[in-house]
Amino acid sequence: MSDVRGPEQLKREGEAALRSHDPSAARRLFEAAAAAGPGDAAAWWGLALACKGLGEEVAQLAAADKVLTVDPAHVPALMMKADHYARAGDGRAAHAFYLVASTAREVRPELATEVRRAQRESERYTRSYETQLMESLAAAGWESARKDGPFAHALDLLFGRRRIYFQEPTAFFYPELPQRQFYERESFPWLAALEAQTEAIREEFLAVAQEGDAFRPYIESDPSRPRREYGRLLDNPDWSAFYLIREGRTVEAAATRCPATMAALAEVPLTDAPGRTPAVLFSLLRPKTRIPPHTGYTNARLICHLPLVVPEGCGLRVGNETRTWTPGRALIFDDSMEHEAWNDSEELRAVLLFDIWRPELTAEDRKLVAALIAAVSDYAGGAWT
Repeated sequence: MSDVRGPEQLKREGEAALRSHDPSAARRLFEAAAAAGPGDAAAWWGLALACKGLGEEVAQLAAADKVLTVDPAHVPALMMKADHYARAGDGRAAHAFYLVASTAREVRPELATEVRRAQRESERYTRSYETQLMESLAAAGWESARKDGPFAHALDLLFGRRRIYFQEPTAFFYPELPQRQFYERESFPWLAALEAQTEAIREEFLAVAQEGDAFRPYIESDPSRPRREYGRLLDNPDWSAFYLIREGRTVEAAATRCPATMAALAEVPLTDAPGRTPAVLFSLLRPKTRIPPHTGYTNARLICHLPLVVPEGCGLRVGNETRTWTPGRALIFDDSMEHEAWNDSEELRAVLLFDIWRPELTAEDRKLVAALIAAVSDYAGGAWT
C-alpha cells in the first residue's frame, strides 16, 4: 500500500520522533514534509532541529536558511544562526541575527525568553562595536568628551542612540535646504538686540495675560475644513495664543497694547506672504499640557521662540534633540521636522513666537516663495488644506 500521509501528518510524526529522541526518524519525516510543502516553515524548522540532534551542522543551518526564506522573522531560526556565528567568532554576523530577533513583536509566550536573550546579546555586541570604534577614533584624535557638533550627532545615529528625522512639511517643500533641527545664534545677527528687550516684552505679555479672555485656543476647528488631529488640544485654551500679527496682517488692537514687542521685532527678518505670514504671537501652554508631535506647513521658514515665562518641567523636542527654554534666550528651529512641547509644571509657560525666513534663502528665493504662499492662501482662503 502506498504511503498517503500528508504534510501535516508527517510533521506530527516528526515532532513525536523529536520528543522520543529519535532524530534520524524525525529527519526522514520532516524531509518528506518539506518536499511536499517547500513553503512550509514548520517543516523546515523540524528538519533543522532533527539535523541539530544528529550533529549535522551544515544541514541544520541549510534548513534554518529555508525557514528564514519563508519567514524572515522566525525567532528560533534567527537565534540558531546567531548562536552559530557567535561560536564561530564572527561577531558581526552574530550581531546581525541577534538584532533582528531582538526586535520581534507579538511573539508567542514561549519565545519571550529567547527574545530577551537576543536583546542582551545585541546590546553586548553593540557595546563592543562602539568601544572598538571609539578607540579607533581616539587614535585619530577624536575627543570622546565632545558631545556637540555634527560628528557627535552622527555617532549617536550610528550607535542607535537617536532616530533620524527629516523635513516633512505638510504643504510645501523647498528642496536642498539643510536638514537642521535647531539653529544656533551665530546665523542671526539681529538676535541679541531682540533678547535685550525680553523684560519689556515679558511685561507686556503679563499685562495681557491678566485678562482671562485675551487668549484663544491655538488650534481652532473650522467647519469648512476637515478636523486636524491634535487630540484634546483642538479648541482647547490649554494651548492658546494672543496674536500681534496674524496671517500677515497686524492685529491693531493687540499691537497697540504691545509697542515694545512690536518695536523689538523691527529688525527681525519675518516671513512676508500676505494672507499667510508672518505670525507673531504670545504662545501660552498651561500646566500639565503636552503638544503632540506634529510638523509645520513648509520648510522655507524657521520658528523662533523667545522664552518669557518658563517654570521647571518644560521642554521642546525637535527631531531627535530636546532642549529646555531659558528666559531671554531664543530658540530657533525647523518646524517642518517632527516636534513636540510640554509643560509638566503647575505654572504657565509663555514664549513670544514668530516665523522668520531661513538664512539659506536668497532675496529672490524669498520673493518667489512669498508669492507662491500668498497665491495659495488667496486661492484657499488662507488655508493649505
